[in-house]
Amino acid sequence: MPHLTEEDTDSQDEDNCWTRLQVAAREGDLPAIHAALASGADVNAPPRGYYGRTALQAACEASHGAVVSALLAAGAEVNDRPGNNGAKNALQIAAGKPDLAIVKTLLDHGANVNVPASRYFGMTALQSACAAGLDDNVALLLEHGADVNASPASTAGRTALQAACEGGFLTLAAMLVQRQGAEVNAPACRNRGFTALQAASYRGRAGLVEMLLTAGPAGVAGVASGLSGRGAGAGADVNAEGSRFKGGRALHAAAEGGHVRVCETLLGAGAEIEAGAGWGGRIGGRTQTALQCAAARGHDEVVRLLRSRGATGMEGGGVTLFG
Repeated sequence: MPHLTEEDTDSQDEDNCWTRLQVAAREGDLPAIHAALASGADVNAPPRGYYGRTALQAACEASHGAVVSALLAAGAEVNDRPGNNGAKNALQIAAGKPDLAIVKTLLDHGANVNVPASRYFGMTALQSACAAGLDDNVALLLEHGADVNASPASTAGRTALQAACEGGFLTLAAMLVQRQGAEVNAPACRNRGFTALQAASYRGRAGLVEMLLTAGPAGVAGVASGLSGRGAGAGADVNAEGSRFKGGRALHAAAEGGHVRVCETLLGAGAEIEAGAGWGGRIGGRTQTALQCAAARGHDEVVRLLRSRGATGMEGGGVTLFG
């Protein structure tokens, strides 16, 4: 008998929790699906196991369009909730995949475009599409009334704009602000979150940082290919606080990421160089500075920049805030 690793054993245990129909849906096995349905399998059996999915959710996860159609024809509930650790329902899963036809099919069968994000690592359908930078999916969801400013999950959640900024999708982010009224200053979620500016800063998205700081009709038009329409008002708050856990301001994010140009832009926009990182960066009763963020990651060029701009605090004692 071959040696089984712990990962193999966990995988087998997980499979043993799934119904035959759920496994067949995940694998895209249409004959097995028809056989299971013919023998009376429950098309809406609930998710089981740690990473369980309904049959429809499993098919969406693997982008099996024909299976999705077969399950819906057999009465699959399009808006079934995910399992305990699934985080997303069928439409939320499909929206983050590059298969527009499946998204259309689900919407045609009554999928609710605005089901809220689940508490841990969840996303609305629009947030999922924006995180993946899927312009066609985003456009279709917006046509069906997706809420561009829907609240993010409380842990690791992102608004649609925050998700687009984290992924570096400048044109998409500009469209959300300019044409859809996305809130540039929506706060970071409670744990492991970002504002839009913090997300762009941490990832070193210099163009996005500049767009967000000047957001509004003129600012977006100047950066993103002449888009025009309604804007979100004043630019991003350069000194907005981050998440209570695993978060910090935009300058902390850029410094930890080692992005010199972004740090220069943020300082030019009024970032407070000696500010503490708030909740997530407390060290012995003190809050962590951007200088400590840069030093903790060994970003010497950022350290030199911050010193040259007047940072006076200590460099040691920093921890990773965003990783």
